[in-house]
Amino acid sequence: MEAFVEDGDREFEHSPLSGSFTRDGETVDVEIYRFAGTQDPWQLAVVHMSSGSTEWLTLFATEQEAYRAFADAVERDDIASFGATATARKMQ
Repeated sequence: MEAFVEDGDREFEHSPLSGSFTRDGETVDVEIYRFAGTQDPWQLAVVHMSSGSTEWLTLFATEQEAYRAFADAVERDDIASFGATATARKMQ
């Protein structure tokens, strides 16, 4: 089931692949979203409660591609990398 969240004048559609992800005692929230009612590409952000968010500059044709990019980053850089900085980072 997809969730809709308002942002000013527009609503976002969140993928069912969005949600909490925990590994090695670290938990992040994975946000995969696009403007509701569109066929716009999906956007990806990972929120670490104590240190901010990481947003991908890349847009994704499918929600599965977005989730795969997150999973690849976890395998490559470890889940703790999302908690490494207090400012938002941009990923390619």
